[in-house]
Amino acid sequence: MPPAPDTVPDLTIIMPAHNEAGRVGAVVRQVRAQYPNAEVVVVDDASTDDTAAEARDSGAAVVRHPYNKGNGAAVKTGLRNAHGRLVLLMDADGQHRPEDIPRLLAPLAEYDLVVGARDPGTQASWLRRFGNSLFNGLATYVTGRPIPDLTSGFRAARRAPMAEFLHLFPNGYSYPTTSTLAFLKAGYSVTFVPIESGRRGGGKSGVRLLRDGARFILIILRIATLFSPLKIFFPVSVGLFFLSCLSAGYTIATEARLHIPNSAVLLFTMSVIVFLIGLVSEQIAMLRFEGKER
Repeated sequence: MPPAPDTVPDLTIIMPAHNEAGRVGAVVRQVRAQYPNAEVVVVDDASTDDTAAEARDSGAAVVRHPYNKGNGAAVKTGLRNAHGRLVLLMDADGQHRPEDIPRLLAPLAEYDLVVGARDPGTQASWLRRFGNSLFNGLATYVTGRPIPDLTSGFRAARRAPMAEFLHLFPNGYSYPTTSTLAFLKAGYSVTFVPIESGRRGGGKSGVRLLRDGARFILIILRIATLFSPLKIFFPVSVGLFFLSCLSAGYTIATEARLHIPNSAVLLFTMSVIVFLIGLVSEQIAMLRFEGKER
């Protein structure tokens, strides 16, 4: 049952957690000491240790999954159980510093989403830094807005627009990517605040660059085709057209006669089809937003 209107908290702090006993309690206590009136929700994603009991004893409301669903699913559960006008998402393992919370909340007077952007030097390895730079660059191209940290899970937002995109969030570790791109492409105001991200209090990270990298790229492309299809289809169309011209030019130069090979015709036809698909997709995306505004 939702709380009475006069007791609805203005801020809900959501922490997805899986086997974080020994760490989650300290994080909850720090957050509650800093924001005693905030609603703190820990979503226990079917932990096999004392995560739920430790979080509850430290003063958090605990929602438990009956089986492991993934970090993104835990975030969605937390958002569905949140009552605050503002929501803040942070990890329960101690790598996000509670003292940075005010810096994320302050811009919400003007912005709809505030992302804690980590210093690239805090990444564990050069491979992870390279991968994140690649994701950030691709996302910057898709959105037309510089994105210094696409995958940071430390973020604050107005709950209403966050709930609007809940159906787009994957159940895995890619919800930060999806939410950032969705907010930007939907025209919401997004800003990035530099933060210092510490190392996890223990255990291993659930994200693997090689395993999840392709998934992140697919999510970026999926969001792009949902909101700005021509950003994807137009470069592909131009590339096919260039290959068509290259094929025709090479054949004419080597045979010394005006002859257009079938490969050039096929590539040209494909470029036109891809461009038209992108154009139609762009119109569908525009109609989608117009229908939502009505």
